[in-house]
Amino acid sequence: MAVWSAGLVLLAVGALAGCSDEYNDERGKGDAPVQGKAGDDTPAEVFNMPDGFGNLATKCVGHGFRAYVTTNATGPSNVQIVADKSCGG
Repeated sequence: MAVWSAGLVLLAVGALAGCSDEYNDERGKGDAPVQGKAGDDTPAEVFNMPDGFGNLATKCVGHGFRAYVTTNATGPSNVQIVADKSCGG
């Protein structure tokens, strides 16, 4: 009887954990909404790095400049903007 009860509790906990929206709620934090705003909202080129390293995104911003952004799960992202003649400059 105790084994059956423990199994039922584990099943209930697993079902409730699967219904959590916490992951989706955390994904957009720190990102300003851009939908419906003027400007270049084309996607950036993204380079996925192995686990333990920040991913890299790059995109032309303004005329003649390119932005490089790395993700950082434990702190602020790193941003670098450099001159790039291929960006319409």
